Amino acid sequence: MATVRAADSILRASLRPSLSSARCCGRVPGGASWSRVPPSSMSVRWKSGPYGYTQAKALVFSEYGEPKDVLKLHTHSISPDLPSSSVLLRTLAAPINPADVNTIQGTYGAKPTFTSLIGTPAPAALPGNEGVFEVVASSSPPPASSSGLAKGDWVIPAKTGFGTWRTHAVAAADSVLKVDKEGLTPTQAGTVAVNPCSAYRMLRDYATPPLREGDWFVQNGANSGVGRAAIQLGRLWGYRSINVIRARSDEAATQALRDELTALGADHVVTEEEFLSREFKDRVGEWTRGTGGAGVRLGLNCVGGKSAQTIAKTLGTGGTMVTYGGMARQPVALPTGLLIFKDIRFVGFWLSRWADGDKVAKARTVNEILDLVRQGKFRDTPVVDVPWSWDTEEAKLKEAVQGTLEGFRAGKGVFVFGET
Repeated sequence: MATVRAADSILRASLRPSLSSARCCGRVPGGASWSRVPPSSMSVRWKSGPYGYTQAKALVFSEYGEPKDVLKLHTHSISPDLPSSSVLLRTLAAPINPADVNTIQGTYGAKPTFTSLIGTPAPAALPGNEGVFEVVASSSPPPASSSGLAKGDWVIPAKTGFGTWRTHAVAAADSVLKVDKEGLTPTQAGTVAVNPCSAYRMLRDYATPPLREGDWFVQNGANSGVGRAAIQLGRLWGYRSINVIRARSDEAATQALRDELTALGADHVVTEEEFLSREFKDRVGEWTRGTGGAGVRLGLNCVGGKSAQTIAKTLGTGGTMVTYGGMARQPVALPTGLLIFKDIRFVGFWLSRWADGDKVAKARTVNEILDLVRQGKFRDTPVVDVPWSWDTEEAKLKEAVQGTLEGFRAGKGVFVFGET
């Protein structure tokens, strides 16, 4: 968790054991005895608690495993005395991405840092790579602040590993990026940094030479957040797309999904069964006639197995396949002839490497996509709101996380924070 490591001193100076923990010891922050606090105050939850401490909750885990088994809802307090160049943040929205679940399971490529900085009984990690926060307080004078952050501003994490599944956070001012909240909902701002940015960078950065208007790309997982973003960005930039989906339980549901993706800008939407058929190659030839022999120039793979192999076979000479996921949990097996005779290139894309390595490029990409959202040119990915208020039970939050990897879903789960 890069941000926690970078802000160790800030967190140590600002975070205190929860009031409930202090109560067990018979004292409150500042040394007062609980017997001296009026009983009526004990039955009320203070957003800014006694002595100005902010009460906060966070989902944490101290060992790897299934979310339902290892996630815990931890309560702690944040001091009103913020260290220099830091901000107190209130979370507005934070999505539940598959990579977050894989991190909890211990199967993701990057391992989190386990610390006791927020007073957990055992060293714990805070999951969640994406989200949007509101600045509650800043320790830098607003006019002269190099961060340019003021109360009420919206910010997103500058790097991955921030730990967004919590009601509040204390962070270094340079560990977040300010976003213009005008014309946006919290969900729109809170879901821009992973899926849309992934689609943007893969479409722009990996074809050699870069894709031009009229060029074709093919992708599996077309109904995913990345897939939907790629369809829309491709349409805006003049690219043409072949999009592979899993068939639904009946033909009517499958057709409804085809129509939905076509409305976003997809040129062709096919099922996995159609894609893997022997006749599909001929269909691609008909669709890409007039490209001067270039055929399909870019493939985006998030499935693996036979689907990835078929993407590779669909590419024209000199094409590139970018792998950014492996939902089928099957290896990518490639015919040697594609490497020798068609000069196909195979690369991987890991958002964290790009996002953490170029903060300026991330800010530029995020702002460009959010401008498209404001203009009505980029539609939201379907989401399922998961309300999180102060009284939300731990079991409800864990259930939402556990369900992320289960079957067909109506949309991406997003924690939407209310009265916290």
